[in-house]
Amino acid sequence: MEFGPIVRALSRNRMRTLLIVLQIAITLAVIANAVAMIKENRAKMLKESGFDDDNLLWVQSKPYAETFNERSFRITTTQSDVRALSGIPGLGEVEVGENEVSIGAAVTHAELAASLGRVRGCAGLARAAAQAANPAVRRVATVGGNLCSVAFAASDLAPALIAAGAEVEIQDARGARRRPIEAFLAERAALPPGWLMTRVFVAPAARLSAHARLPLRKAGDYPVAIVSVSLERTQDGRVLSARVAVGSVEPVARRWPALEEALEGRSIDPAAAARLARERTGDFTGRDGVEAPGWYRAQVLPSLVRSAIQSLEA
Repeated sequence: MEFGPIVRALSRNRMRTLLIVLQIAITLAVIANAVAMIKENRAKMLKESGFDDDNLLWVQSKPYAETFNERSFRITTTQSDVRALSGIPGLGEVEVGENEVSIGAAVTHAELAASLGRVRGCAGLARAAAQAANPAVRRVATVGGNLCSVAFAASDLAPALIAAGAEVEIQDARGARRRPIEAFLAERAALPPGWLMTRVFVAPAARLSAHARLPLRKAGDYPVAIVSVSLERTQDGRVLSARVAVGSVEPVARRWPALEEALEGRSIDPAAAARLARERTGDFTGRDGVEAPGWYRAQVLPSLVRSAIQSLEA
């Protein structure tokens, strides 16, 4: 490119040159200011709160009758509940065993991501925990709080745990029992009072796993659609078994059986997987929301399947 004619034209029109320089300067100032604001707010989100966050427990008491609304009674019962919850073993720990990973209900997303980063077969779950919401939320939001929130459809952990074949431990007056994660998600709203989710169990396996999500600006930090994949492959690179879970599209995360069946026996191919997903998007009835209409949530699933399969190869 010849700069001579440009320089001569600018020298003959000094006012225009001055306006161009001024416009560039203002643009750079706006960009610099925006970057500074982003860095400042990020620093605030990552700043230590000054509290013992790792051992902080918040309890809210809601008396179901006026008889139990007396202040001293509420304080006494709340303190008793806190002592009982604090005494449950493993509630705030991630224990990686040879055949099973135990995840306490009070473990935060950040702790989960850090603990599972190098655990065999848990790459997808670790990625889900590491990408959920934003850093400030990940430092305090717990596994139990995420899975027990019935009205929260955009959970990253739910589809990742479904793809991993996880089980949930529930304790009540009858003792502790395990339920498959899918069954727990379907039943949690109808469970009778008095139950407590204590742990989640995942069996590490020689499987490839990945997690893909699509956040939109107006959806905030939460995705409008999620796909989690876990595959076991044969020696020649074909899919022996597949578990594909979809979240945020419908009110409750669930598996995609038709796509799983279509993937089995095929080679791991992102483009082919996306095509198979596109042919089966009618399996979902997307929920409408202010951040995205239902039809859009279902339509973006093929691209998320492609991204997840590509991550498996990486």
